[in-house]
Amino acid sequence: MSDKQIDLAVLDMAGTTVADGGLVLRAFDAAATAAGIPAEGPEREAAIRYVVDTMGRSKITVFRELLGDEDRAQLANRTFEAAYDEFAGEATPIPGAAEAITRLRAAGIKVALTTGFSRGTQDKLLDALGWHDIADLTLAPAEAGRGRPYPDLVLTALLRLRIDAVHRVAVLGDTASDIGTGLAAGARIVAGALTGAHDEEQLAAAGATHVVPSVVQFADLLLAERP
Repeated sequence: MSDKQIDLAVLDMAGTTVADGGLVLRAFDAAATAAGIPAEGPEREAAIRYVVDTMGRSKITVFRELLGDEDRAQLANRTFEAAYDEFAGEATPIPGAAEAITRLRAAGIKVALTTGFSRGTQDKLLDALGWHDIADLTLAPAEAGRGRPYPDLVLTALLRLRIDAVHRVAVLGDTASDIGTGLAAGARIVAGALTGAHDEEQLAAAGATHVVPSVVQFADLLLAERP
């Protein structure tokens, strides 16, 4: 076995393997209104900027930091999840994503799908896509401990899937938070995909080892290393 060989790919969902189509911002709009943020003006604009900047992180954490009040944060989070669940049926795969995941698994690379959403919301996405059996593991923050940018999701996937070492792990996401998670976990490849919230400059600034057009090229990268 090659010492460079990747045995686990940890893939983000919305924006990385699943086309977001603005669903997060639509759900946030409902959450912000429920939390009492004015519909227009600088407070709303600043809140939207913050949500975009922190894409990929656990949503309840984002609302706590944004609102500074636990009750308002919980209300915003419940409203966000209800709105996103309503919109989840509109979700579609990133072009080539299902095929890329299938190629990785066929080559012996285990695949974990992770999210910053709750398990209930993640399941709604998986239902909409028919993806419940597409990966070896699916994880939400509550099942790992902490959400992004902490390493818990990646390390939990490594433990549950019995991967021997962190240098055999590759991470792909579309946000700086995804990159932070991969780096904190010690993954050897921590790549950014240009299909979601953050651009090449933001992903590179966050420390991405690679920036790829999509999950398709990420799969090509991992498969090129295998004998």
